[in-house]
This record gives sequence, structure tokens and C-alpha cells, in this order.
Amino acid sequence: MTGSRAWHLASRPSGLPDMSHFELKPVDLPPLADGEARVENMWLSVDPYMRGRMNDVKSYVPPFEVGAPLQGGAVGKVVESRSPDLKVGDTVFHMMGWREQASGPAASFNKVPAMGVSDEQWLGNLGLTGATAYFGLLRVAEAKEGDIVFVSAAAGAVGSAVVQIAKARGMTVIGSAGGEEKCAWVRELGADAAIDYKAGPVVKSLIEAAPKGIDVYFDNVGGDHLDAAFAAARNNARFAICGMIEGYNAGPPPSFRYIMRVIAARIRMQGFIYTDYMAEMDQFYRDMGGWIASGRVKSRETVREGIEAAPRAFLDLFSGGNMGKMLVRL
Repeated sequence: MTGSRAWHLASRPSGLPDMSHFELKPVDLPPLADGEARVENMWLSVDPYMRGRMNDVKSYVPPFEVGAPLQGGAVGKVVESRSPDLKVGDTVFHMMGWREQASGPAASFNKVPAMGVSDEQWLGNLGLTGATAYFGLLRVAEAKEGDIVFVSAAAGAVGSAVVQIAKARGMTVIGSAGGEEKCAWVRELGADAAIDYKAGPVVKSLIEAAPKGIDVYFDNVGGDHLDAAFAAARNNARFAICGMIEGYNAGPPPSFRYIMRVIAARIRMQGFIYTDYMAEMDQFYRDMGGWIASGRVKSRETVREGIEAAPRAFLDLFSGGNMGKMLVRL
């Protein structure tokens, strides 16, 4: 057997997790069977949605099991293969992260297309986060040229992609972020205005930034940002509900003070998961690949080093410790 290390869920948290909920342990990888491959991971993704999988509740993905290895997005190279579909040296992306090596059926690994981009892009703008931004904005919210778009967590991985996609499609964009440094970066990405939610009430700031109101809200936060979007929504506004990180650890805070506007303004809200749109991934790759090649969409990563850094990188997502995509490099 081949040895490796993987982070395991030691216990289920109540509220914000801490390091006691994670345990790094050796794991044995059995010899490959026919049709299987072994991958050495190079990049690991940590994402806010993983917090929900630490709870023993039914959701769109199964919960993590106590005592079992955690899972997440990863990019790596094939180091052994017994499948004609993968050869040693192929770069692949997959969902067996939080570990140094992964093995399984070749169908579990997606060979990286030859697009001339750096490997970590397949966990960012060309991966889950970029696809979430693309489909949430353009399919769920049906955003179009001329729309006024409000994006929360605009300095995060998904939010920063939404800002740039919206600008590439001719929209006016208002992004919310915490602190002047992050707001300055949101403006660098092309946003027409940036709201510092730490500097004052979001409702007041949004109404000042968008005196004509908003057509689209891309929600990564929930709470007072969602309230602000209700307050500022124009008739027939569309809300794409991607995430509500404000309530992931302490439960949803009081909100919906302005939800009655959903009637008068005919607001449409829809939650979504990017995998709902897997049949359209080729179109996503064409559009996003073109924007990246032309420089219209740029990436920024917060990178932590080594397998040992994964839990802390994950926990830092909940205190705003990242600009752009949070990654762990092995």
C-alpha cells in the first residue's frame, strides 16, 4: 500500500469550527484496480459551502462523516494509472482534496483541457467558483447588458468573478467588501462603486451608490446585505442566492425587514447550485477562457503552504482572511 496524509473530521462543530474539529492522519491507499488512477495533489481548494457539510443534515451534498477524510476541490498530477483514459503526468481536477494523494476510478478525475492557463485556475475562475458566478449571474438572475448589479462579498472568489463577468457583459456593478483595501481591489476589477460594509449600514450605502435602484442581486452573504437588496430593488429585480455565509456558524441573523417589497417590486429569488448547469459547461469554458485570455477577467489568490495549512485557511474564510480565491499549495 502507498502512504499519504489526509485531514479528517474529528467532531461536528456547533457554531464556528476550530482546530479541534480537524485531525491530520495517515491513510493507506490500496493497490489500484483495473480502471483506477492515483493522483498526487498540488492545489487544494477551501470553500465556505464546506461548513454546511460538517453538520449532520440533509442538503444537496452528503455531510462529511466523523472520522472520515474531508473532501474538496483539488488539482493534481496522475502518478499511477491502470486506466486507458488517464496516463502518468496528466493534470486533473477532482473532488478528493484535503489530502496529499487520492485514488479511485478514472471517472472521478477530470483531465484539464489544453487552454494554456495555470493549474490553480481550475479551482478558481475556470472551476467551481467561476462557474458558480457565471451561471448564477447569467442563467439564474438572467442579467443582461444595461442592468445594475449588486454583488456581496465582491472581494471573494465567487464575488470577484461576478464583478468581472458583469462588466464584460456591459452591466453597472456595485460590489460590497469589508475594508478599504478590499474595496479598492473591487474597483480595480472594474466595479463602478464599492461599499465598505464595515464603515456603515449597508442599506444606506447601497441606496446612495444606486439611487436608481438595482436590477440584480448576487447574494453570497445574506443578512443585512439581503435586506439592502430588497430595499433597493427595482421592479422585476432578480436575486441569485448563491450563499449566506453570515449565517453558516451562528444561524441566520434577523433579516427580511424589507421583504414585503418582493410583492410590489415583483422580485424573483432563486437559489442554485452550479452543478444544475453541467450540460452548459462547454459554453462556460468558451466564454470564461476567452475573457481570461483577453485579460477581461483576472484572478487573485490567497495561498497557504502545505497540507497542514488547510483547516486554518478554511477557518479564515469566515473572518475575511482572503482576497479572491483561498488555496492551499502542496
